[in-house]
Amino acid sequence: MSTRLVNLVIDAARPEVLADFWAALLGWHVAVEEADEIDVRAPESDGWDLDLVFVPVPEPKEVKNRVHLDLASRTPEHQAELVARALELGARRADLGQGDVPWVVLADPEGNEFCVLEPRERYGDTGAVASIVVDAHDPELLAGFWTRITGRPIEFREGEVLVGLRAPSGRGPWLEFLRNDDVKQVKNRVHLDVAPPAEADHAAVVQEVIAGGAAPADLGGPKLPWRVLTDPEGNEFCVLTPR
Repeated sequence: MSTRLVNLVIDAARPEVLADFWAALLGWHVAVEEADEIDVRAPESDGWDLDLVFVPVPEPKEVKNRVHLDLASRTPEHQAELVARALELGARRADLGQGDVPWVVLADPEGNEFCVLEPRERYGDTGAVASIVVDAHDPELLAGFWTRITGRPIEFREGEVLVGLRAPSGRGPWLEFLRNDDVKQVKNRVHLDVAPPAEADHAAVVQEVIAGGAAPADLGGPKLPWRVLTDPEGNEFCVLTPR
């Protein structure tokens, strides 16, 4: 199946505030600034080939996100520097019941949770973002679906708790599925976009993705050129037009 990850999309009450926060924290830059979205982009050297896309929504954040970012650190001192920088930029510490752990859980200015990890060898070459983490009742099931539609192979397993996909290039962040028994309650405020290659037939690719385990999602609103689907555990994602 020929789609690739192209965006990580974050709903926001104030997209410009969140975009500035994440650009400053990661050392990236605002590449697109329009009324309906603001895109933050990594330097090519970082290895991240997705945009962070912030879109305006009227709904407030109500529950813990099912998708979050883990940030990589090189040394304990670097981890402490990242935490301090995040707090100075407007983040706050978050208690999700994690207890005494070596990573630090924070929330950005709109409450989106993220983690600053202690140094880990597996994330030594990911750039600023170690991984995109998706809560999953069945990590193996979700990892299998996402590897089918994106072509990212499964490169790591930690028992029945964690399954990790890596880009075929071996660069950029992992896409990881982490065991979590929480029940999905509302539309995710953070979601992935995939896109077919430029020469592909969009409708045919959408049907192929549905045949691979996705389901159509009706979120209301006007008809859009892309299609909103859900993965096997109900997480929304978009199949954008070919590019």
